[in-house]
Amino acid sequence: MFSDDPFSHLPRTACRTIEMRKGDVLFRQDQTTSGLYRVVSGCVTLQRTGLGGDTLALHRALSGGLFAEASVFSETYHCDAICTEAGSVTKIAKADVKATLQSNPEFSESFTRLLAVQVQHYRAHIELLAIPSAKDRILAAVQAGYFNATITELATRIDLSHEACYRALRALCDDGRVVQTGRGQYSLAQSFRSID
Repeated sequence: MFSDDPFSHLPRTACRTIEMRKGDVLFRQDQTTSGLYRVVSGCVTLQRTGLGGDTLALHRALSGGLFAEASVFSETYHCDAICTEAGSVTKIAKADVKATLQSNPEFSESFTRLLAVQVQHYRAHIELLAIPSAKDRILAAVQAGYFNATITELATRIDLSHEACYRALRALCDDGRVVQTGRGQYSLAQSFRSID
């Protein structure tokens, strides 16, 4: 039987908790890799600075989310990891992951399964971003459980302006497909849930 958490197969010394404040940098692009991370609480944004100096957000890791997985097989990090909401992360030592991948088939399979599930989630996110209508994209995001932050953060996550996000949410409420459950909080309408 496979463990729900592949990292339970690692030595206890492989994982270290790091407390973060907003603005803390966990690593920088081109810094030598030393491990991957799991968010315990808070939020970490992976970002890269383009040639023109613009910052591009590549990924937003929330509670339970892994990031810097590629560091296991890379010499340097390919982006910056910035804490955008205070909390903590678990740093998982690269050397221990590599050694356990070779010595423990159960860890190898459970870690591979975890990565495969992440690939599926990333593909689903790319599909969601390809939806041309703001209204349909937001509806898909609400259905997918993306609405766990502010409207501005949701808009950023699904690549819409916050104004377009507000307008589409209002239209979805007017259509009866989404209900406002509180200030800045929305969910699928009961009648729309039963259609699925």
